[in-house]
Amino acid sequence: MEGRVFRAGDRVMQTSNNYEKEVFNGDVGRITSIDPEERTLQVSFDDRVVGYDRTDLDELVLAYAISIHKSQGSEYPAVIVPMLTQHYIMLQRNLLYTALTRARKLVVLVGSRRAVAMAIRNDRVQSRYTKCTSSDPMRQVSYFGNEQVGHSSGFR
Repeated sequence: MEGRVFRAGDRVMQTSNNYEKEVFNGDVGRITSIDPEERTLQVSFDDRVVGYDRTDLDELVLAYAISIHKSQGSEYPAVIVPMLTQHYIMLQRNLLYTALTRARKLVVLVGSRRAVAMAIRNDRVQSRYTKCTSSDPMRQVSYFGNEQVGHSSGFR
């Protein structure tokens, strides 16, 4: 737990797939107990409790605020979305749609009307380049809505 402080009651997110524990990247839970002597903790994910020892703690991060990308596939009672023209690269219709559809009861857009209008008008698919496990060391991954479509970048 060096460098990070976890407390009972903290919301945490799993940052990688752990098939042994049956928890996966993006799963959000709450710390139910901590044993400082053993350096272990227990996290409640929906209807089950998962134990973590000190070697597994790097798989967890605090999750009081998370990105739109990490929220895909989940719902939350309330979602607050900053809409600022300074972050114009993120003003995309598909990201705004994803943010809005994550909320069960309440969505709050904070920022400018101009930024919201820019996002609504921007229906271009944004590409990013990532190193992932494939035969192509540099792979282009395009996101449109909640769908991910991968294809070779054509250059190295």
